[in-house]
Amino acid sequence: MSDMKRVLAVILAGGASERLSILAAERAKPAVPFGGKYRIIDFTLSNCSNSGIYNVAVLTQFNPRSLIQHIGVGRPWDMDRTQGGIVILQPFLSRSGRNWYKGTADAVYQNLYFIVDQRVDEVLILSADHVYSMRYDQMLASHRSRHADVTVAVYEVPQEEIHRFGIITIDHNGRIVNFEEKPKEAKSRLASMGIYIFNKKVLVDALEEMVSQDKGNDFGNNVLPNLIGKAEVYSFRFHGYWRDVGTVDAYWQANMDLIVDLPELNLYNPENEVRTVHQEYPPVKFGPKAQIGRALICNGAIINGTVIDSIISQKVFVEQDAVVRNSIIFEDTTIGRGTIIEKSIIDKQVWISRNCQIGVGDDYTPNKEEPDHLNAGITLVGKGARVPADTLIGKNCKVEPWVELTDFSDQQISSGETVKNKKPKRYPL
Repeated sequence: MSDMKRVLAVILAGGASERLSILAAERAKPAVPFGGKYRIIDFTLSNCSNSGIYNVAVLTQFNPRSLIQHIGVGRPWDMDRTQGGIVILQPFLSRSGRNWYKGTADAVYQNLYFIVDQRVDEVLILSADHVYSMRYDQMLASHRSRHADVTVAVYEVPQEEIHRFGIITIDHNGRIVNFEEKPKEAKSRLASMGIYIFNKKVLVDALEEMVSQDKGNDFGNNVLPNLIGKAEVYSFRFHGYWRDVGTVDAYWQANMDLIVDLPELNLYNPENEVRTVHQEYPPVKFGPKAQIGRALICNGAIINGTVIDSIISQKVFVEQDAVVRNSIIFEDTTIGRGTIIEKSIIDKQVWISRNCQIGVGDDYTPNKEEPDHLNAGITLVGKGARVPADTLIGKNCKVEPWVELTDFSDQQISSGETVKNKKPKRYPL
């Protein structure tokens, strides 16, 4: 492992996410649970730790409480250090007119005082809302060997998905010759992963020019296109598993990717361990009539029913004769006796009473409130919701957080409908 002491990692963890609907309504997207026991940010933090990078700044903004609580002093990732270690940087007001972050580059610019003070040669810019395992030290070795000013990690995406990403064109040496943000059509299929290595002075100069000339606030839209042709900007091609889990459908699919026989993302590789906050829960308990098929089930769970092709988080109770299929159940939730859950995501501390049916039927009507975000047949039940017995909920439905039994005016919720909390509680997630 090459020298990583001269590297500062800056993790962008402040974004809100309307596309994840109620899963990220009151928690930052990087704090959304994933894979039963993790949070999304665990993958980026673990990648830093596995690469020997322990000087890390996390930039937060939107509803950061649970994210900050999860990170703590960084102990799970070996970042509780007297030199270096992890630091949380939040937006603040001052006489110089600082304000909320307006974009990825603006977030880094507003913390330039911190970066300038660091005794580092390179700054590694990372997103906190992607699921992947990557050795950043290999990317840094490539950056240094090419004497690059900037290196951008790239990943080949299908032609039909190029409109979702910044698309990069490279020459035969891997030098970037064009960067286009979310084009409708492109000759290249190399997408920016939102992972950048800047030589420190290049970053400082680029951000100061961006602000002085009012050239926008974003790395992909503004900073990188402006540097191409002026600086030595190279690509680093990544060949492993990488997913942007910014939509409900992509989030559900990335979770389901973990339960196939040979998952691309190997959680069992000790050399690239995914670390998280350890909870002292007892072992999983299966009752005498429990049936399990292809599932991830976490400590503290008690399964007396049937779980197929699903992810069951810590302290979940699946009662006898209940069936959970193609679903993700978050921590501390109870699935009542005789209830059937199909292709749904159930948030924390949910109580689903007996003999309910959730996410069932053949009607794929998109959610009327969020037709662009809830249209793939996945039903969401928000944190702390209570669902009364014998309730039938269709596909693409949304049950808001902290819904009470009395908020259900009907025992049958048609596909695409939303159950609203009539007396919203402002509980932080």
